[in-house]
Amino acid sequence: MKKMQLGVIFGSRSCEHEVSVISAVQLMKYVNAEKYDLIPVYISQEGAWFTGEPLKNMESYIPRFNPGMAGVRRVQPDLTAKSGALLSYTGQGLSGGGRQEITARLDCAIPVMHGLHGEDGSLQGLLELMDIPYASTGIGGSAIAMDKILMKQFFRGCGFPVLDDMPVLRSAWRKDAVELIKAVEQRLPYPVFVKPATLGSSIGVSRATDFKSLSDALELAFSFDRRVLVEEAVNRPIEVNCSVLGFDDQVRPSVVEMPITGGDLLDFGAKYTRSGGSKGMASLSRVVPAPIGEAMTARIQALSCEIFRALDCKGVVRVDYMIDSMSDRLSITEINAIPGSLAFYLWNQSEPPIQYPELIDSMVNCAMRAYEEKCENDMAYRSDILKHAALGGAKGAKGAKA
Repeated sequence: MKKMQLGVIFGSRSCEHEVSVISAVQLMKYVNAEKYDLIPVYISQEGAWFTGEPLKNMESYIPRFNPGMAGVRRVQPDLTAKSGALLSYTGQGLSGGGRQEITARLDCAIPVMHGLHGEDGSLQGLLELMDIPYASTGIGGSAIAMDKILMKQFFRGCGFPVLDDMPVLRSAWRKDAVELIKAVEQRLPYPVFVKPATLGSSIGVSRATDFKSLSDALELAFSFDRRVLVEEAVNRPIEVNCSVLGFDDQVRPSVVEMPITGGDLLDFGAKYTRSGGSKGMASLSRVVPAPIGEAMTARIQALSCEIFRALDCKGVVRVDYMIDSMSDRLSITEINAIPGSLAFYLWNQSEPPIQYPELIDSMVNCAMRAYEEKCENDMAYRSDILKHAALGGAKGAKGAKA
């Protein structure tokens, strides 16, 4: 039986570029070679696309990726629907008589992106145009999940529990920083967390306890994003996370974990540096299952599935929560449409356990199910607008009068 040509797409122009590389290399080690021909598709920090066997190894990115290394070819995706081709050029290229070749052809793709230009719906839109099945949440859900401000507005509209917050703009900060800080202080009591709206991995996130620290936190956050979320802090918080796997009517939650933060903020260093960077989120210290009682665990698992369905997610996501240890108040922190390390460390400890090769199979199955559903949609509706336009009705819809 012919093996599936499985593309793993990673990297891209993002502050989380290196985290994406770590997650992708982890995943590629577990791809079943009897089922899939693995095709690594690396997008550099400059936005160029590459493929080749060396991209499966971490050594290819240390200390820095070399686009001229042996075995690696620069490619570009063929945007023709259903082509799935990655094109390369030999000779002098487009301007000098070079020859175009198909280097690889994708049957399905697993985006392993973290942050902008990949996890935010942009890559998903490209894959939709290319008509390639892909194992991640779609355009709308990915865009909302990536944007903390839109995400919280969406969650409130769904009636999901979230912390109080205030969105602020860089333009207001530049116009009058003192006035902006005073407005935040009137809205939210200290302490607060300050977060760039569209970054992940806790990059640019700070905790503020007074005017000076809030000013410093906003200055940092606005260096990463023009939109920033200021959010109330939880007293004596317990952080817990739950992954969800599936598509449409087949959705299941993972075991619930409790990361060990060692402080008030689970920052980038705690996630990726101090705990062993080459292992990504999988190396973070955690308690599994989280010691929060059966009732709270069941509530988090059920709510995570509700969130998954509300955003029409696909594949694997992770939902992060805060529990106020004084009141047991539960609040959603965020949803990660493509979680670090694909949250495999939660699935191999769930019941029944799912090992990484099986998790990849499940993600591919989700991608193919979603694609089959898409193919059932009628895209051949005929309106005859062009026919009428040719006969003199060129005004279109705007030409109609009541």
